[in-house]
This record gives sequence, C-alpha cells and structure tokens, in this order.
Amino acid sequence: MITSLISHPGSTEPVAEKASGPSAGAGQIVVDLIASAVNPFDLAVASGAARGPVGLTGPVGLGWDVTGVVREIGAGVTRFAVGDTVAAIHPDLAAPSRAHAEQVLLEESWAAHLPDGLDPVAGASIPLNALTAAQALAMLGPADGRDLLVTGAAGAVGGYAVALASAAGWRVVAFARAADEEFVRSAGAEELVTELVPGSVDAVLDAAALREAAMTAVRDDGAFVGVLPIAPTPPVRGITSEDVFVQPDPVALADLLARSASGELAVRISGSRPLAEGATAYRQVASGGQRGRLLLVP
Repeated sequence: MITSLISHPGSTEPVAEKASGPSAGAGQIVVDLIASAVNPFDLAVASGAARGPVGLTGPVGLGWDVTGVVREIGAGVTRFAVGDTVAAIHPDLAAPSRAHAEQVLLEESWAAHLPDGLDPVAGASIPLNALTAAQALAMLGPADGRDLLVTGAAGAVGGYAVALASAAGWRVVAFARAADEEFVRSAGAEELVTELVPGSVDAVLDAAALREAAMTAVRDDGAFVGVLPIAPTPPVRGITSEDVFVQPDPVALADLLARSASGELAVRISGSRPLAEGATAYRQVASGGQRGRLLLVP
C-alpha cells in the first residue's frame, strides 16, 4: 500500500489516502518518490476552483512535479532502467493518483534523467515551472531585438522566464517587487518595474496571471502569452493573445535540468514537508510569501 494525496468533490483540502501501488504497463515506468513540488494549480484543484473548468468530477490525484528512482519499467521502455533517478511532470489531471504519492506511475515520454550535480530533492521544483516558461517563451517566437515584460518575475514560472528569455536574446523587463531586484537582475533582467506602463513593451509573458492589466503594457500589434488556458485573455489593439498549457517534452526537460545543474538556471525551494502532511503543506503554500516551491517528501 502507498500513500497518495487525493482531491475529492466538495472538499477544499487534499486527503492522504492509502491505495495499492501502481504497476507499469507498456511504455510506462513506476518511480519511488524522492520529492514532489506543490504548485498553485494543485491548490486550485484541491480547493475545487479548477475542477469545473478542466472537467474533473470524481476523486483525482494531485501533483505535477516529481523526482524519483525507477522501481519498475513496462514493456517497450528503452530510455530508463530500474535504479535510474528521473524528473518528470504528470499531466494527466484525471488520474486517480499522480505525483503527490509514494509511488508514481509515469509515461516514459513524461520523464528525463536527472543529471549529475543536481540535487534530487530540489530538482522536483523544476519540471512544471521551467517547461511552462520555456513553452510560453517559444509561443512568442524569436526575440528579434524585441523587449519582453515578465510579470511575476520573481516567482517560479516568472524566474525561469526571465532567465530563458535573456539567454534567448530578449531585452527583459521584470515586473516584481523592489525587494526582488537582486534576484531578477541576476536572472537576466535589464530593468525592474514595480508599476505597469501602458504600451511600453513589444511583448508580455504574464506569469503572474494579471491578464487584462498586463496586456495594457503591450504596444499595439504586439504579443501576449498568459498562463491561464482555462481563462484566456481576449486580444485587443491587434495584439496576439495565447495561453500556454504545459505539455510533456522529455528533450526540453533534459535541457532545462542540465542548465539547472550547471547553475545557469536558479533552483529555488522554500522548504519541505512529509507527504502525509499534505494538507498542512497546501495551507502553507496558500498563505503566500514563499520564494521557491515547497516540496513534499516521503
């Protein structure tokens, strides 16, 4: 039997429940949990706020990010062997058990090897947020001399977006608190702003989900990418408006993990709690104020 965090209809907090451990089918692996991050979308599902918009009805598992050690591989798996340490996202929102569990069932295509030099616990903070930032940035196309405003630039997705955009040649403007200036500049931002200036940038990556308020900063015919596909921001003034919904990409994930291991991308965690204290961990994250992700560990 394993412990897994479950969201139930009508409940506003996750419940730690016992269930039979998963078995790997064709193209799948099962990992023993090292760590799993608690993300805002996990809170939205557990509280019930996101259930309707994404079509969830009955009990579902929770958790996107995981690092773990492979304990079983299914038929046809070629990239992993028992004993490998991996990082992955778990994108199946309707699965009965997901990443917040002592054992996690994954498709082979959701995972990448954890590189040497990257702490396997801290590494659980990377997959969802780094992939989201990378895929959102890709939606904006090449930099081509443009400037990019990143909202929530000191947050998890925003911090990765600043670093990745700067490395890709964007002139990055960070929208964050003045107290976070040292971090955002170290990540690659050329400018910090604490107020949105209408029509000031060519593009916005709205990691803070400010939606229409953030779009005001985009010049006419510019570009906007948000992070709320369940509530897309309507385009105005000729601005293209899209929202990212992260997809598994093991090649991109491997690259992001390697860049984290090298120190190019900052790995930030706010602390850890035992999986069995999941409800307490969710309340801690909901209270706000953290820089970096809170991790659940066995």
